Amino acid sequence: MNELKGIHHVTAITSSAEKIYDFFTNVLGVRLVKKTVNQDDIQTYHLFFADDVGGPGTDMTFFDFPGIPKGVHGTDEISKTSFRVPTDAALDYWVKRFNRLNVKHTEIKEQFGRKTLSFADFDDQQYQLISDEHNKGVVSGTPWKKGPVPLEYAITGLGPIFVRVSQFDYFKALLEEVFMFKEVAEDGSFHLFEMGEGGNGAQVVVEYNTMLPSARQGFGTVHHAAFRVEDRAHLDEWTKRLQSFRLPNSGFVERFYFGSLYSRVTPQILFEIATDGPGFMEDEPYETLGEKLSLPPYFEAQRDEIEKLVRPIDTVRSTKEFQKEYEN
Repeated sequence: MNELKGIHHVTAITSSAEKIYDFFTNVLGVRLVKKTVNQDDIQTYHLFFADDVGGPGTDMTFFDFPGIPKGVHGTDEISKTSFRVPTDAALDYWVKRFNRLNVKHTEIKEQFGRKTLSFADFDDQQYQLISDEHNKGVVSGTPWKKGPVPLEYAITGLGPIFVRVSQFDYFKALLEEVFMFKEVAEDGSFHLFEMGEGGNGAQVVVEYNTMLPSARQGFGTVHHAAFRVEDRAHLDEWTKRLQSFRLPNSGFVERFYFGSLYSRVTPQILFEIATDGPGFMEDEPYETLGEKLSLPPYFEAQRDEIEKLVRPIDTVRSTKEFQKEYEN
């Protein structure tokens, strides 16, 4: 049985596709690599932000479901998403940048031997930056070369995802026995699990918390997290594995940019296993990734209808030049 390779993507819910595009593009300096729609709800945008070439393990994606209420953070949720930066010094840069751009953040802290900086967006979606300075394991991606953040400080991919649970023993058994994770460290109520080669790009931090009320999904919360496998053959092996544990699952789902397998591992936590390919450059050239509304071939016949349902968002960047912004 092939182990999971690492984190593939995290998908969250935003109150505004326009505002999250601005936040990721102009504040975080992360490239929009695909502007498409939720394949299960075509009136909803699905925006993919990733590294310079849209590599697996680098993308955070967003739905903007019309009329959805604000979410409530609590226990039994995927509570925080991490982004990798090259060095400890990069975190000092980001403190200054967040201060200048009025982004809510903590001070730099250390957890499990890595320096981190937590922050939030306009919806109170929770994130952290994590330093790769002493990291070993899954290699990260390539920062957005033409973005506003100097490359030596820029975000390169996804780091550990945080999951807050009220039933730790069950969740630990699930990760270890079904998904083949290994617990490698403990820090109070936080437990660090690894998959595959390990390192920042292949970790889940589980927080045991029975004090907070149950989380409620809505904008400002994570919808699901996905883990990497090589291809469809490996995905099919995982389908059989989940079935052998009688874990409810979707079976194979074609997403065009990758193949998927979903499993609701607790009533409020949805995990996905996704293939590394084909990737995001199947239907757009590198130079203009994310600039037009991309639709998988099986939705092209509905393009006119879909374009009437989703409002236009200007995501053209190939005609613009971002100046690298060094913080004094």
